[in-house]
Amino acid sequence: MRIAIVGAGGVGGYFGGRLATAGSDVVFIARGAHLNALRTNGLRIESPGGQLNLHRVAATDDPTTVGAVDAVLFAVKMYDVEQAASLLPPLVGADTVVVPFQNGVDGVSMLQRAIDPKHVAGGVAYVAAVIEAPGVIRHTAMEHLLFGELDGTRSARLLRLLDACQAAGFQATLSEQIETDIWAKFVRLAVFSGMTCVTRSPIGPLRDDPDLFAMIQAAFLEGMKVAHAKGVPLPRRVFDEAVTMTQALPPQAKSSMLEDLERGKRLELPWLSGALVRIGGELDVETPIHRFIATVLKPHADGRSSLG
Repeated sequence: MRIAIVGAGGVGGYFGGRLATAGSDVVFIARGAHLNALRTNGLRIESPGGQLNLHRVAATDDPTTVGAVDAVLFAVKMYDVEQAASLLPPLVGADTVVVPFQNGVDGVSMLQRAIDPKHVAGGVAYVAAVIEAPGVIRHTAMEHLLFGELDGTRSARLLRLLDACQAAGFQATLSEQIETDIWAKFVRLAVFSGMTCVTRSPIGPLRDDPDLFAMIQAAFLEGMKVAHAKGVPLPRRVFDEAVTMTQALPPQAKSSMLEDLERGKRLELPWLSGALVRIGGELDVETPIHRFIATVLKPHADGRSSLG
């Protein structure tokens, strides 16, 4: 299967590397020092499951040299979606599927405005991975992709992607309710990202402190209320699974947003806690914990340069 990875960071670099190792024809669309390293030295993935070295990978910043592919895994940060979407037309053929793996709930609609909506599916990535250095991905926890057609059908194009993912050995699910899955992750991630950022702490100390763990659970429930008001039928098990996942993560696990905060990079805050506050306000649902998170992190939202 021919797969383009648009955004070769933690998500795209990790899953793209695994797919390439298993035999998929993968090309990375990247930029800057990371692109130069991929071209020169290949891709290295450091993971609890062992180190993976791909000494030669296909990487470019010019999608016109790639042509149409079977699938695009669109894995840029939310604040880069509009710019990166302009790279898609040369990659999209008659049967191409583009799967966005952005955090939050806005990725699908943003892509549908950029390309023909018939090419857009929905996607969710559960993985803790970051660019450790140019050409190097550090993976610490989780490795699960969910994707599905927006109408719930089990299409041939996504069944082929599922086969490729299963051959690569990581967990993959073809979902028949991808909007619900997107919201389920959104509710969980907004809490994980926001709470680790405001405390500048990995998850271990937060879940071990009764007051902070109670705050985490209350923030989960805020997100659930917003989803229900929006008409997204998140079942109670989403809350239970969020609590279980929080308890099961390695104590040193950090959200990618905390990694970005520590490096002085731009934050996805407006699309996580900020989005819950915005959507909650539109639906008359109070979100005091997420409002606190969005407010106190506001000076850092645009990265270190915004602090003067």
